[in-house]
Formats: sequence, C-alpha cells, structure tokens
Amino acid sequence: MIFTNKSLFASLTPLTLFLVLIGCSSQQPNAVNTVNPTKTATPSPTAAATQTPVTSFLPTTANPSPTATATTLMVTHSKSDYMSFLDPASGRMEKLVVGTAPFALAEGPNHRAYVSTAEGVAVIDTKLRTRIALVPYQANVGKPRFGEYRSGGMGIAVSPDGKFVYVGVYLDGGKSQLEILDSEKLAMTGRVPVGVRPFDVVTSLDGREVYSIDHDGYTVTAVDPFTLKGRTLEAAPFGKGGFEKPHYAAVRADGRLLLPYQGRGLVVLDPKSGSYTTEPLTGNTHQEGVTLTPDGKQLLIVGIGSAGSATGKPNLTILDANTYKEKIIPLARMHQMVASSADGRYAYLTGGVTYADTGWNGITVVDLSAGTTREFELPDYPLDVQLLTNN
Repeated sequence: MIFTNKSLFASLTPLTLFLVLIGCSSQQPNAVNTVNPTKTATPSPTAAATQTPVTSFLPTTANPSPTATATTLMVTHSKSDYMSFLDPASGRMEKLVVGTAPFALAEGPNHRAYVSTAEGVAVIDTKLRTRIALVPYQANVGKPRFGEYRSGGMGIAVSPDGKFVYVGVYLDGGKSQLEILDSEKLAMTGRVPVGVRPFDVVTSLDGREVYSIDHDGYTVTAVDPFTLKGRTLEAAPFGKGGFEKPHYAAVRADGRLLLPYQGRGLVVLDPKSGSYTTEPLTGNTHQEGVTLTPDGKQLLIVGIGSAGSATGKPNLTILDANTYKEKIIPLARMHQMVASSADGRYAYLTGGVTYADTGWNGITVVDLSAGTTREFELPDYPLDVQLLTNN
C-alpha cells in the first residue's frame, strides 16, 4: 500500500459579502425515542405550501473561474434561517428562507431538495427556488435554537426512488431518532430510535436500509425503513471516548460505508455483517465531512485540525476509494463539509464548523489536481454544501 503526501497551497484574494446575523432563542427540549410505525404527523400551518421570496446578493468584487460558471451549489447557513443557491465562480448567491438553524440538505428527483432545520424538514422546489412546505417532526424538539447542540434535524437523505426522506433528529437529554417523511403526503410517517447526535444519514444503494451515523454513540444504526427496526453496528476503531467519533459517511459502489477517524484510520464497514476493517490514514487531523467524487473513485475528507489524538493542521485528504492511496492538501482554515464538482476537478469546502463555534464565514474552492485554493466570504456560518445536479 503506497501513500503519498503532496503540499501545494496558494490563497487568492477573498470575495466580500455582507448579511445581517439573525438572533437566536432558547429551547425547551422534550426527548421522544419510541418506535411508532403507524402514527402520521399532522402538518402544522407552517407545513402548508408557501412561496418564500428569494433575495439575491452579489459581491462587490469577483474572481470568477471560467471552468466553474455552470456550477450551482446548495448551501445551508447554520446561524440563520436560510439556505442559498450559490455560483462559486462569481460568488453570487440567492437566499431562500427554510427554517431556523438549517443543518444538512439532500437533493431528490423532480426538482426537490430537503433541508433539516431546528423546526422541521423544509421541502424545496429547486427549479422555482421556493419552499413548498416545512414539515414538523414527530418528536417534540422544543423551541428552536442555534449552536452545536441544538435539538432538531441533523443528517438527512432521500431514498433512491425519491418517495421517502430520512432525517436524524437530535433530542437533547435523550436518544435521537430517525424520522421518515413521505414526500408525497408531506408528513412524517414513522420513527425509529438511533444513537446520539446523528450527524449524517445515508442510504444503501438499493434503498432497503438507512444508516444513521451516531456521532456521540460511536455507532452506526442500520434501519429497515419498511419494518422500522434498527440494528446497532459498532464503529469505534480507536475505542469510545474523546474525539475518536464517527461524523459523516460515504457509501462505496460495493455497498460498504467509508468513515474516516482523526486522519488515523478509515473504517470500511460492511453493514450486512456489521464487521469492518480499518485502513491507515496519515492526515493527523480531526476529520469531519466526506464525499465521493461523481465517478466514485475518490473520497474527499475534510480535516479541521488538532483535536484529541489528532495534532496536525487543517487539510483536505484526497483518497483513492479502492487502493486507499492518499494525497493531502494543506488548508489555511477549518472547514466542516465538502462537495465535488460534477467533473471531479474541484472541491467546495464550507467554513461554518460547529465544533466549539470555531468556524468562519466563507467557502474554500480547491483545485484537486493543482492543489491550489481560493477563498471567498459567505455569511452566517455556511455548513452543508451539495452540488445541484438537476437545474
């Protein structure tokens, strides 16, 4: 097994953006963690179809990259109540109000996207750039608030056929749960207990299982969305305790889950058997967001820097998903999530790191071949980022 580390870094002049920060309120959480396969949540008035105005912003300076002009990114702004549609070449963004403290988003078919917020799941028409509904959770998540430990939706995924949306709901003071949204009825139709703080939710390639990445449980919960039964899979290659926790996962073409830990090891988990192997990593950084390039060949892993057993600086690991050969690109700042361009040439990293409020207001664009970087400002702690594939 061969590992190579190549450091090449260049930072260009940032773009500038300005947006007023929206305040936050306190919460009164009420944990619910029972399985209820028959109850259908009645949407609140906020779940009715709405036409939310879209506001456009244009930076005062621009440094466009001609190769990225056709790219549109969807971004959640975790310290406010909106997502944005972003052109990473010019920095132009279109703001769409979705709900308090948006965390993650997932794209589905038929110009739909879904955003997990502190209030419910926002259903988005990506063609019209409007919010169709805000569907409340079955759990009582209390008054919406902001921050790393706010109750409400975290990881989110759409079934391959687009009929269901799965969202991990963190319940302060109790176990979290996976809730199931019927995309036609626009109502929650089931819930299953999972581990604590489900940072990420992904589905199997055939859609028959859903996987909750349980950050504070050091586990992965495999859920059968049809029977509403879950299996707890251990995912603690360096033991339980400290910062050696699972964060985000990618599903490889063979169905195995890829989960990085601390720039020290990559867990390759077979969800059918529950067994895993640990491949060595050398990034020596607290690793967060991951994504596969569209061809499935490379895994992009964001490292925020030193924490616990990781003592290195922020970086981006480009990992061959099959041979595990590494290329590591140093970064000047911390980042949380990552998306790939459609051609696999660029990575887009968000600065809104949730850990101890250590993030920044911006995005970094990385040229994966040259190893160069370009930063620009983006307000209100941009957290999740996804490539819009169905314009």
